[in-house]
Amino acid sequence: MKLRIRTDCPSFYSDLCDVLRLFYGDVTVEDCSGQEVVPGDDLFDHALTVEGDVWVDRWRSGGHAAERRTPVCHGHPLEVKRMRKRAAKAGLYDLLVEITGVRPPWGSLTGIRPTRLYYEGVEMGLSRDAAVARVIREFDVSPDRAALLAEIAAMQEGILRPADGEFDLYIGIPFCTTRCSYCSFASGEIGDGRLVAPYVDALAREIQLCGAMIRERGLKLRAGYVGGGTPTAIPCADLDRILTEAQRAFPGAVEWTVEAGRPDTIDAEKLTMLRAHGVGRISVNPQTFSDETLVRIGRRHSGADTVRAYELARRMGFDDINMDLIAALPGETPEVFSCTLDRVIELDPQSVTVHSLAIKRSSRLHEKLHVESGGHAPAAQSGAAEMIAMARRRLTAGGWKPYYLYRQKYMAGNLENVGYAKPGRACLYNIGNMEETASVLALGAGAITKWLYDREANVPEAEVEALRFANLQLRIERAPNVRNVEQYIARVDEMVARKRALIFPEEAKR
Repeated sequence: MKLRIRTDCPSFYSDLCDVLRLFYGDVTVEDCSGQEVVPGDDLFDHALTVEGDVWVDRWRSGGHAAERRTPVCHGHPLEVKRMRKRAAKAGLYDLLVEITGVRPPWGSLTGIRPTRLYYEGVEMGLSRDAAVARVIREFDVSPDRAALLAEIAAMQEGILRPADGEFDLYIGIPFCTTRCSYCSFASGEIGDGRLVAPYVDALAREIQLCGAMIRERGLKLRAGYVGGGTPTAIPCADLDRILTEAQRAFPGAVEWTVEAGRPDTIDAEKLTMLRAHGVGRISVNPQTFSDETLVRIGRRHSGADTVRAYELARRMGFDDINMDLIAALPGETPEVFSCTLDRVIELDPQSVTVHSLAIKRSSRLHEKLHVESGGHAPAAQSGAAEMIAMARRRLTAGGWKPYYLYRQKYMAGNLENVGYAKPGRACLYNIGNMEETASVLALGAGAITKWLYDREANVPEAEVEALRFANLQLRIERAPNVRNVEQYIARVDEMVARKRALIFPEEAKR
């Protein structure tokens, strides 16, 4: 399927495409802005006018039309642009609801962090119920999803932001025993292992250099997270070295998480080593307990292997274990997913993350389902919404509460990923990273450092309050590491220099 957009606001083209994909899936969209084109059902035509103190967004497609009227926003240019974009997207959303009769669970929202809109209402002085009502009214979010945002905010209370001078750390290990069919991360199969040793050498150097930089800046680590890939896919001695270097360079963290992840990479030697480093939180990720599905998605372990690894970790003293599940995996029904939930609830981990399958363009599953089939069909799988609702209902009844949420493009059913935790077991790193309330120093191939700055430092005093209500008081700058492992090994000093430019911005002004 191919659609066309013609708009008076061509700078919003990419965002408007995201709205179209809420309804039509992974479609191709042509930008016809500023062109004379033949109207048709595939053309979405947008005109903006200003009538007094009101923006008027008029959308047409075929015989359908929608008009959205929004009070003109005054103030800082960033806030004006944000509100203009929001109005244009809302008008297109109204048109698409009329055309399709579909109301997505997250309404007109296309961003990955819906909780921001709830917090935006709270910052405006609204009560919990009023902030929820605003999300429903202004963005057409379903009542149950809007209430979910308030539940998450309650779990994040008191731990949403680190203290002044604190940061979080991510260390990426881009190796797995096999590559899952849905995977789009900067990771690959470990193969013959020839890249592991040089990668660990490069990573150790990045850790050492960044540790010196952090000490120079006088910062302190709050939470450390080792992810991937599968960190436990590499030899125990190599992971031991990485943790040794990291804890020497960044001492004093109150939380360390290691994604042990795949059960077939977990053994007593590695768990003993993790305990020796004071790692308190690990993941043992089944994704599903259906052995047929595990084969289908390219995993090399069984459901029984997951139980074995989990019980071994318990016997060795790990009392903070997370398990990841994926709803709408290929071939799974709600009944199969329910059986997976049965097993997880019986095992009783401290936290459970429930993902909706997202079929990214760089994954093998995308090639199989979309490219090889000759088209770009929507990524929604049958039963996805039922599975996600089932997980929320059963996990909350079992004592787990939602504590963070994020969304991705191309998710099954346009749904969400939610982390659930028992009281007192919410992961600090996950909250700080997903809500972007913590600076994150990210090391390793494909890792992206995100550094927070006080935006108010460069804003006229009269505009500070408007920015605060817009949740724009923090500015985020990013420094990505190259994804390719061999390029990372060769260019690690360049990756460190990128981070220094973020952490010492005053040096760039000299």
